[in-house]
Amino acid sequence: MSAPDAPVGAERSLGTLVAGATSEMSALVHDEIALAKAQLRQDVKRGAFSGGAFIAAGTVLLFSLPMLSFALAYGIQAWSGWHISVCFLLSFAANIIVAAVLGLIGVSFAKKAKKGKGPQKVAASAKQTAAVLQHAKPHPRPAPKDDEFLETPELVARSTS
Repeated sequence: MSAPDAPVGAERSLGTLVAGATSEMSALVHDEIALAKAQLRQDVKRGAFSGGAFIAAGTVLLFSLPMLSFALAYGIQAWSGWHISVCFLLSFAANIIVAAVLGLIGVSFAKKAKKGKGPQKVAASAKQTAAVLQHAKPHPRPAPKDDEFLETPELVARSTS
């Protein structure tokens, strides 16, 4: 591998290789952190949506009960001819069912937000990457010939000065 500013055929020094590996590792860590932030943001959105569903359930129950109860009770009474008190109990039960369904939707989204393991996945991935790099062995390179040392630009410059 040759550096972009090095002459063609020249090998990079160990310091250059370490600096390159360090910058790549730093970029990898920064990317892993950005991924963790994105996954955490998604989990927060799910949690906010479940909170909104709970608020919607409460709002529906609070504001619709009087109007729905009266309309439903009088509708049941007109349809069946039952006593009006039984009809009001049935309309209240229908409102409770609607609120329960909205509450279950909220619980479902809350569980999904709680199960979100975005940052844990990223941390595990970073640990796995670090473990692989700790056990990495350098690629074996063939030993250079004696006359190749004389052709490198540094040695040519040193021998002429």
